[in-house]
Amino acid sequence: MSEPVFEGGCLCRAVRFSVAGPIENPSFCHCQSCRRASGAPMVAWATFPAANFRIRQGELAYYRSSPRVTRGFCPGCGGALTYAHDQRPGELDVVLVALDEPFRIRPECHIWVSHKLPWLVIGDGLPQYPEWRRIGPGSGA
Repeated sequence: MSEPVFEGGCLCRAVRFSVAGPIENPSFCHCQSCRRASGAPMVAWATFPAANFRIRQGELAYYRSSPRVTRGFCPGCGGALTYAHDQRPGELDVVLVALDEPFRIRPECHIWVSHKLPWLVIGDGLPQYPEWRRIGPGSGA
């Protein structure tokens, strides 16, 4: 059976990409770094094999947001698109709202809730973790 394929891109449409599963770790991240990179109170991500990510149009710009993290974004509109952590080689996190059909992947938990903004109320009933929590195949979750 083939893995699902997703198309996506940035706000200005200069960058277009495709990414294929398997999908792991669909989650809402509340960390300060993700909030600042996106301009949002939390960010919905999913992890894919990095080898399954393809730029179809344009180019990503990259920013080293911390010593072990590289974020990919559109150089034109600044839209946040990817996150890569040196401790997870071969994996790439993709911003779910950058997908053409973001509703196809539903986050399964909230991570870095210890960084959550105090005025944000989480009421969706999903599990909440103070820091990072790996969910998906082979994770024990």
